[in-house]
Amino acid sequence: MWIAGFHWVDGYKNQYAPVQCSLRKVRPRPMSSSAPTKRHLRPNTLPAGKGLANWLRPFLTVSVGMKATTAITGALLTGFLIVHLIGNLKVLDGPDAINDYAHSLQTLGPLLWIGRAGLLSIFLLHLILALWLAKRAWAARPIGYRYRATIQATWASRTMPYTGLVILAFAAFHIAHYTLGGFETVRARSIHTGKMVQSNYLDLVDAQGRHDVYSMVVMGFSDPIVSTIYVLAMLLLFVHLKHGIGSVFQTLGLNTPRLQPWVRRFGFLFAFLICFGNIALVSTIWLGQVPIDPSPRTTAGEIPAQPRVPAG
Repeated sequence: MWIAGFHWVDGYKNQYAPVQCSLRKVRPRPMSSSAPTKRHLRPNTLPAGKGLANWLRPFLTVSVGMKATTAITGALLTGFLIVHLIGNLKVLDGPDAINDYAHSLQTLGPLLWIGRAGLLSIFLLHLILALWLAKRAWAARPIGYRYRATIQATWASRTMPYTGLVILAFAAFHIAHYTLGGFETVRARSIHTGKMVQSNYLDLVDAQGRHDVYSMVVMGFSDPIVSTIYVLAMLLLFVHLKHGIGSVFQTLGLNTPRLQPWVRRFGFLFAFLICFGNIALVSTIWLGQVPIDPSPRTTAGEIPAQPRVPAG
């Protein structure tokens, strides 16, 4: 398509000369929506066209997402501490209460081990992400400050990676001590022979044939070395929780300037109650305030051979 135009001619003031130019014809394009329809997406994909792994990757690789994941896993672990403490305090109600509670958990069968595996995964994910974030923070300033004068950072916040590693070591000790029964043996009466034998914690049973968790816990905390380890671990857990609970609120955007004093008080009170409950249980048993069975029953020991009945 040709149109007429004008062009300035040098040397002729206020005079113009007609010129010709062309316009390119543009074919109209069909209108389409910017949002893709379901026909354009592969099965099992999110609306953005990416899979679930792509959506979850920022929570494990980007600093903001890693902090959010660390906060969520920390909150889940804190909830477990509440349930665990409530179950342990049943020891003060007597053997039948704690043994019945433990038996109800064991009847879950595979679900119990699935829950344990999930809890272990949450714990390891929380620890790995927290250590990775600490490593990034240290790498951001390879040369330390000449004068360490902090304004808001407390001793609890600066030692979070170290207290977390100590709690990891204590958790491994706790699992080996009670769940796996790999550290101590006790004197117990065999239900097969009636004789006193050395028994593993896992072989103790009560009169109803249930696992005797009561005798296991009381005998375990009667050892002063074991009790001292538990008390020291609870003190470090208090330091870790006191700062960690406030960090959860801060990371998730729930710690406003108005709520900050209340969040600090809540973190201190919650951490104190969790650790005080555990220390009080250990100390009560250690001081002999909880009665102990002097001759618990065990399934250990040789099973006597059955006499053969002559044929005929």
